[in-house]
Amino acid sequence: MADLADSPLDDNLDESDMNRKSFRRTLFRPCIDLHGGFVKQLVGGTLSDNPAELKTNFVATDSAASFAHLYRMNHLEGGHVIKLGPGNDQAAREALAAWPGGLQIGGGITEANALEWLEAGASKIIVTSYLFPNARFSLPRLQSLSRLVGRDRLVVDVSCRKSGHKWIVAMNKWQDHTDMEVNKASLDLLSQYCSEFLIHAADVEGLCQGIDEALVSKLGEWSTIPVTYAGGARHISDLDLVERLSHGRVDLTFGSSLDIFGGTQVAFTDLVEHRNSR
Repeated sequence: MADLADSPLDDNLDESDMNRKSFRRTLFRPCIDLHGGFVKQLVGGTLSDNPAELKTNFVATDSAASFAHLYRMNHLEGGHVIKLGPGNDQAAREALAAWPGGLQIGGGITEANALEWLEAGASKIIVTSYLFPNARFSLPRLQSLSRLVGRDRLVVDVSCRKSGHKWIVAMNKWQDHTDMEVNKASLDLLSQYCSEFLIHAADVEGLCQGIDEALVSKLGEWSTIPVTYAGGARHISDLDLVERLSHGRVDLTFGSSLDIFGGTQVAFTDLVEHRNSR
């Protein structure tokens, strides 16, 4: 991995980044996960190139655009559309068209197509694998992409898997470990070039068995820019738990536990009411 010490940190972080430490509260952030052109909820740790290994919790009959419209009608900004593999571009474009400027887009984003997705209606682009050729972090790629789209329209996805007492950024459907550890030094470096982080805790994603509390706590301690965490949320009280653990510096996404995704543990209307109360 690139030596972080070789890349001096930018002391000129946006004032909003610094003020966020004191004034922000944890919010619900919606998602649309696409697999094979359908809105699905998957067990993240089972994603691979072998379809037989994939465990699917939910397949929607409604289109991605329908979910985007639902989020738009409830003023749920800051959500993300993630394309998990091929065959999802059309559904993603329809979702973005249903709410221009209301959703972020991730999955297969590169310098070659980043502006195209912004023009299609994405508020921001989300990038992971492109920054890790051969699973090794490329600072030049991050710098170039940030210059191309602007720091304010770039989200870096540092979704990760546990390795001992550390969290390592994972790519390629969360199957391959990269050379980057999620820690204060790496997040400080990345935050010079992006405006948000998206972090799936891949080991608990889709299991509805609780969030990775240690990771959420560390993200609240380490990050100076907004963070959206996904993985394991199973009750509306998890919003308050994340707020307490992160001091309100981390937002939360619900997936398989949510009733609009076939779950029974969390009602979408309750999440909307909770967010409106903030």
